[in-house]
Amino acid sequence: MSLRRRLGLVLILAAAAFGGQVVASPRPTLAEPSLSPDGAEIAFVSGGDIWTVPAVGGAASLLVTDPATEGKPLYSPDGREIAFTSTRGGSANIYVLTLATGQLRRVTYSDANEQLDAWSRDGRWLYISSNANDVGRQSDIFRVAATGGTPLEVSRERYLGEFNAAPSPDGQSVALMAKGLANGQWWRNGHAHIDEAELWLKPVAQGGSQGGAYRRLLGPTSKHLWPMWSADGRALYYMSDESGAENIWRLPLSEGAQPVQVTKFTDGRLLFPTIGYDGRSIVFEREFEIWKLDLASGQAAKVPVTLRGAPAAAGDRRLSETSFRNLALSPDGRKLAVIAHGEVFAAPAKDGGPAQRITETTGAESDLAWSPDSRRLAYVSERGRDYVGKARESQEKGRLLSAAPNPCSDFAADADLALNGSLLIDRETKLASLYRKASAQLLKNPPGAEFKGNLILTEK
Repeated sequence: MSLRRRLGLVLILAAAAFGGQVVASPRPTLAEPSLSPDGAEIAFVSGGDIWTVPAVGGAASLLVTDPATEGKPLYSPDGREIAFTSTRGGSANIYVLTLATGQLRRVTYSDANEQLDAWSRDGRWLYISSNANDVGRQSDIFRVAATGGTPLEVSRERYLGEFNAAPSPDGQSVALMAKGLANGQWWRNGHAHIDEAELWLKPVAQGGSQGGAYRRLLGPTSKHLWPMWSADGRALYYMSDESGAENIWRLPLSEGAQPVQVTKFTDGRLLFPTIGYDGRSIVFEREFEIWKLDLASGQAAKVPVTLRGAPAAAGDRRLSETSFRNLALSPDGRKLAVIAHGEVFAAPAKDGGPAQRITETTGAESDLAWSPDSRRLAYVSERGRDYVGKARESQEKGRLLSAAPNPCSDFAADADLALNGSLLIDRETKLASLYRKASAQLLKNPPGAEFKGNLILTEK
């Protein structure tokens, strides 16, 4: 044994003897992998960005980065493009990246989050799952042209969800999962009856190779997700916990055939499997790492990945909000202030449009009040201490002007800032009053009104 190895062994034993612990370095999460058509490369998601790595493992390169969240990258059959989901427009919609030029195009514009399922083998269509058109918010199957356009319904049942679409190699049929909540609760560890799903086969158009009617292939006996076609179209692979743990299974489509378990895991998760276009390998996520299954041998192995790249810095974010409270119109009628998710936003009152975010704090804001000149905005904030702040139009956060060491203790703000007066809080009664010097007028809250938060003044 070499001196270096002996010294290392001595140090390890000494650390163990004195109760020392070896602290593991943090590991990145690797998710949603997919294989390139030639099987040489894997695209995957880490930290909300898209990366690529050789299929044998190694250093991963950053491909798509944005302050928004990207997901589910899928190579086109010719390998020239990658489709993925992104929240850069608000909801998770479909985008396509041309690898040779870096050109990015947006394919869908739905207000609802969409799930990218698959490309058609001819590269013309993208299959997606979406609940945008369902009154009960149950997911349905659509396909949209890869160049963009209106998504077309493929399968839409009123009283049950349909998801995880997989078009057949000949394009005539689509395999899909139906019933249960596993589509939205794929993260659930363990088995629950509400996650049990059925596997169905449906022709894309009448006269398809599988006939004109739905055909159920598997009943709701287990959690079933992510169907995948073999290259010859004679069998389907999918994830199931039929054995008690999540594994890859194979179902031949011949009459009377039974499912066969392919992987033999006894614990852990198996998520987001995708099969290569040549049908030789399946890549999937397991324990926050990427694994690759060789279908010829049935052997699965972890793909070693080292991330190399810097994600995008935080930039502008676009949020789609539908629930508001404490709406306040400015005295001049030109501005509108609202509270959404406890934050203050302001927008033009006449035409609406994108709103400017005024606050971004850990405490919730409420009780909006405009100043008479419509340039300043007062509101109550729950930030743990009472203070009056001011922010000019170019700033996003209020600047501390005066503060009290204890909640609901008496203090006075600048006379020119606190709505042309001074804010007074009684230590005993916890009632807030506004004193205006010009008129020597003391404006008190209605009887019983208790001051529970912090008052902040923002100049707009």
